Amino acid sequence: ELFLGQDGIIENCKIGQVLVDHSTVGARTSKACAEAASRKGALFLDAPISGGTERAVDGTLTIMAGGSPKAYDLALPALEAMGTTVRHIGPTGTGTTVKLVNQLLVCSHMLAAAEAMLLGAKSGADPELVFEVVNSGWGQSFMLDRNAPVMIGRDFKGVRTQIDVFLKDLGLIQELAQELGTPIPGSDLVFNLFKQASEQGLGAMDGAAVVLPLEKQAGFQIRKFG
Repeated sequence: ELFLGQDGIIENCKIGQVLVDHSTVGARTSKACAEAASRKGALFLDAPISGGTERAVDGTLTIMAGGSPKAYDLALPALEAMGTTVRHIGPTGTGTTVKLVNQLLVCSHMLAAAEAMLLGAKSGADPELVFEVVNSGWGQSFMLDRNAPVMIGRDFKGVRTQIDVFLKDLGLIQELAQELGTPIPGSDLVFNLFKQASEQGLGAMDGAAVVLPLEKQAGFQIRKFG
């Protein structure tokens, strides 16, 4: 609606203007925006971002851009003010595709972190020590670092990225995989589990709340010792 809708951005753009979309959408949407912008004499970049609110605040986002080199070069100063890893991936749609690859890993790591923390805590290990030790070894991941404190502290308010947002991204990953004829069995499982969490009324909660249905099945909650 914002880009393609009546009286939207593209309808009101100027010749030579660079339009940049930082949202996570499907490649078809990015290509449709680029084609519409071209008809108006404008340039378009699909330039999704990664890093969440934490990295947005301090300007250290990762930005992956798809579109013409000319559009990228014109937009680069603005992009570099927002991110420390800024790359031109290739033609229209490639920035969007790389973001979906990123989200596949994010959501998979998020579920793995929930499973691991629950398994360790229910075994009797102090969850804070599970997090500390695992996060210093090969099991470390950004999503474990992000979500373990949320699970331990039981603060699942959706003030950052919510389950339903991740579920939307997982749906886009499903579409891309089907278009390309590429198997994603792990992502299929993650998609179904996030969908279950949303159907259980957890959609507006932080992504770390994907652990809650697992806790219900286990009959155990991750909590601080003492």
